Amino acid sequence: MLEKFRSYAQTKAAQVILALILIPFALFGIDSYLNQAGNNLSIAKVNGYKIALPEYNRAIENVRNRMMSEGKKVDPTMFDSFEFKESVVDGLISKQLVNDDIKKTKFKITDQQLSQYIIGMPEFQKEGKFSQEIYDKVLQNNQLTPKKFEESVRNDLLIQQVRDGLQKLTFIPPNNLTETLKATSQQREVSVAEYRIKEYMTKANIAEKDMQAFYDQNKSKFLAPEQVKAEFVVFSLASILPTINVTDDEIKAFYKTNSDKYQNQQQREASHILIAVSKNAAPAEKAKAKAKAEDILSQIRKNPKQFEELATKYSQDPESAKKGGELGVFGRGMMVKPFDDAVFSMKVNEISNIVESDFGYHIIKLTKIIGEGGGFDALKPQIKAELIYQKGQEKFAALAEEFSNKVYEQSSSLDAVSKKFNLPIQKTDWISRNDSDKFFKNETLMNALYAKESIKDHRNTEAIEVTPNNLISARVVDYKAQSTKPFAEVKKNIEDYLKFEAAKKAVASEGEAALKNISDTSHKIDWQPAVLVDRKNSKGLSEAVINHAYKMPTDKLPSYSGFFDGNNGYVIVKVNKVAFPNDNNEENKKAFASDYSEALTAEYLSAYLKGLKAKASVSVNQKFFETTQKN
Repeated sequence: MLEKFRSYAQTKAAQVILALILIPFALFGIDSYLNQAGNNLSIAKVNGYKIALPEYNRAIENVRNRMMSEGKKVDPTMFDSFEFKESVVDGLISKQLVNDDIKKTKFKITDQQLSQYIIGMPEFQKEGKFSQEIYDKVLQNNQLTPKKFEESVRNDLLIQQVRDGLQKLTFIPPNNLTETLKATSQQREVSVAEYRIKEYMTKANIAEKDMQAFYDQNKSKFLAPEQVKAEFVVFSLASILPTINVTDDEIKAFYKTNSDKYQNQQQREASHILIAVSKNAAPAEKAKAKAKAEDILSQIRKNPKQFEELATKYSQDPESAKKGGELGVFGRGMMVKPFDDAVFSMKVNEISNIVESDFGYHIIKLTKIIGEGGGFDALKPQIKAELIYQKGQEKFAALAEEFSNKVYEQSSSLDAVSKKFNLPIQKTDWISRNDSDKFFKNETLMNALYAKESIKDHRNTEAIEVTPNNLISARVVDYKAQSTKPFAEVKKNIEDYLKFEAAKKAVASEGEAALKNISDTSHKIDWQPAVLVDRKNSKGLSEAVINHAYKMPTDKLPSYSGFFDGNNGYVIVKVNKVAFPNDNNEENKKAFASDYSEALTAEYLSAYLKGLKAKASVSVNQKFFETTQKN
């Protein structure tokens, strides 16, 4: 059971869900500026509550920022994966379910509890005390009102109460803990002998008459789906944007009207080397620390490329030193004032002089500037782009109806709409319903193409929005009905299948015979070298082998057993000996107790959420993910 707990807690999906549900409110990166397009798009619904696109986008951004703040490597491809997107939605659904349950059970965080928590948050500390000035600046930089911030913190503290309540249920009796640790830490020396299907397939010979007979008996397995060739036009916002003009007067007017929007948007990404010394230290101690910082700075001036190396070697900020001095991304007011003033006056790749703060002496390297904050001239390109996009959307919305009417009214051809809107007519190769991924990943469009009237009359489909701001109309120009693939086309696949089945029977027969006659020394078995494994360290053996080895009886050693390992082949497993190296170590017991408690809490949480979901009304907008998923 414990292995099940661990595997759950270690999956990406579980990590995201736990991050969204159990981690108290994270100030880093919350409620960042988001494009307002698509605000009304529903990603999911929970008991009537709509999880809209901005909430979904914020959740993704918060996960990204948290990973960066914890020094974890951020793989951009991870955020495009269906698994990750699904886990974020699951997390938001679970969080809303917990919120609903909290309201029913009347959990409460008092104003005093809330105030004490916020006052103690390290983000708002200056010289060990809460700073109202820092609090106001940080909220301003994150575009938050105190009310909105306090509501978020209160909600997260309520969720934390739920987690704490679940954690209190994880009492583990000492005897149970000892026995579980003993079972978990148990080591087994294992040898395996493998009879691989792949190797036996090379020995299998399949006669053509057998392949033909299989084909004749299984023609339903070799059906080619119905297919169409189509032509289509795409009417998109992207095609309109190049035609939009924006004047300087319009840009200036927009900037004047929305000047507040552009304040405090700029962020910095920087690294530093800290030589720590207390502000109350003796002058001699301060001088010694400053001299050391100046010596390091001198080395960096000679060779700026060694900044990271020197940060790792000398910096007395333990967390950033591990990452070559990296501090991540931060806005104005999030660092102590001398540091803040220095870094926001620097240019990219510039290295500062010695900067003194209450923590000691800093050497700062600015690595990146994010956002704009340099006045009208700096913002002009950004504003122009925003206005072009805004005007383009308005024009697109106005012309979309005309486009839709045109493809409907002149449905026998796409020529008229092509000329009217100056759109090229594009063509597909043969595509089936299963080729939706190759053709805009839109089920509605594929259904329209395969409608009887489309195939029979070759009429234009209606204008279909395949993605936001992209309309398509298509028409069938040729059609193939479902048919049986000819024998010659599928012959190789049949041969491979029959070879596999023959090899599968052969390895099973040989492996089972070897196991039956295991004590017969004349029957040679090709054992791999024995390895000492435990439940965490497989030493190169497959998960299936490890699981099987730990199910085998050990009252009499060596112990033998065999099993069929999926499509790989037959495996004989030999357990030579059993050892218990860690069951009496108190440190191991303490660490294991913590892991065990965490695993139990995760399992209780899973059961709790499962119960909430069973009683709730939950729906997910699958079409959104289908249309946004990349190839």
